Amino acid sequence: MSEFKLPDVGEGLTEAEIVTWKVKVGDVIKVNDIIVDIETAKSIVELPSPYEGTIEELLVAEGQTVDVGTPIIRITSADEAAAAPKAAAPTASDFSTPEFIGAPAVEGTATAAEPSEPPQERQKVLVGYGPRASSIKRRARKGAVASVDTEKVAQHKPLRALAKPPVRKLAKDLGIDLGAVPSTGEIITRADVEAFAGRASTQAPAPQPSGAGDVRIPIKGVRKMTAEAMVSSAFTAPHVTEWVTVDVSKTVQLVKQLKKDPVFADVRVSPLLIVAKAVLLAMKRTPELNASWDEAAQEIVLKGSVNLGIAAATPRGLVVPNVVGADSMSLLELARAFGELITTARDGKTQPAQMAGGSFTITNIGVFGIDAGTPILNPGEAGILAVGAINKRPWVGDDDEIVARWVTTLALSFDHRLVDGEQGSRFLADVAAILHDPAVALTF
Repeated sequence: MSEFKLPDVGEGLTEAEIVTWKVKVGDVIKVNDIIVDIETAKSIVELPSPYEGTIEELLVAEGQTVDVGTPIIRITSADEAAAAPKAAAPTASDFSTPEFIGAPAVEGTATAAEPSEPPQERQKVLVGYGPRASSIKRRARKGAVASVDTEKVAQHKPLRALAKPPVRKLAKDLGIDLGAVPSTGEIITRADVEAFAGRASTQAPAPQPSGAGDVRIPIKGVRKMTAEAMVSSAFTAPHVTEWVTVDVSKTVQLVKQLKKDPVFADVRVSPLLIVAKAVLLAMKRTPELNASWDEAAQEIVLKGSVNLGIAAATPRGLVVPNVVGADSMSLLELARAFGELITTARDGKTQPAQMAGGSFTITNIGVFGIDAGTPILNPGEAGILAVGAINKRPWVGDDDEIVARWVTTLALSFDHRLVDGEQGSRFLADVAAILHDPAVALTF
């Protein structure tokens, strides 16, 4: 029998939550079959099985968070299953083993004079849960009377409390050990947990009251990682933010033209694609925006290629997957990479490796109708650009006439240890110039 322990699927992962089991006890699996979805500090990850065989036991319930190295599943190989001896007929002494702790007492008494009953097939049960009452009909040994101290049996608790994942989660959120909760039935219910919590509250100092209708959301997974990263960034890198408002009517026109181009028929073309290309071109003239700060070596590292991050909002929080080597891609290749990246992120399937080693990030706050903001740097990156809403506004043209133009606001935050004001301003001005007139890109 093999135990599969929770692996470190990312750099420095210490724990993960079991989200969804893809298998159940009794299933036969092969090597590399997906057995479970877990949520790490960065994303949802599918875990393949390193073993082939039959699922013997799921050791961790859905919704439970466990440390790396914790056994989460047991798998029996075909050879082990074939070599396993058949279960012997149960004896009265079996009722003292942990497997039957918590089971009802043996009904009635019997002597050698009583007629024998046909042998009962031993019921398979999870260790610690015990068989159902209806399955326990046993013959007594000859010359002896079978008896069980029902009071002692009732006082025993299962080795592992039986409860559904939502009930386990409720107990965890309330800080309650399920093993201490008395059950009114075969499994521990939400009512059992709430009743136990109510009794416990009368024996401990009352917590501070919450407002009516408050909802508490556990800080874990992607949201926990994002919070820690943002706090670290905000108090480590000295942020500077600059804004520029620009007429992007020609960029909007270019997007319309590209959408009609057969070459771009199978990809999504949006202003964000042109913004990304403008960032990559502007970075050639100001490479300090593609750098990192090495505190240990006391060096500034100018990176040889651009890993461009695109912030994506997902149900589990904000993730920033990277397009590796974005500076070497054509506009069409960049569009395809964006499509794959965003789809994977929204499906919650972005892998930790896809979010590591970023150089620079773009966040599109304009999709929410927001004009501008002060974005916080991703740790280890020199800059982040927030793109505001693109909408029609009154604009004073070169001939001093007020006309309706497509306008947006760009906000650039940068690490002032890596980028000084002149460099940050030049970079932002270059991005704005390309978006104002994409033909300017030919001069870069």
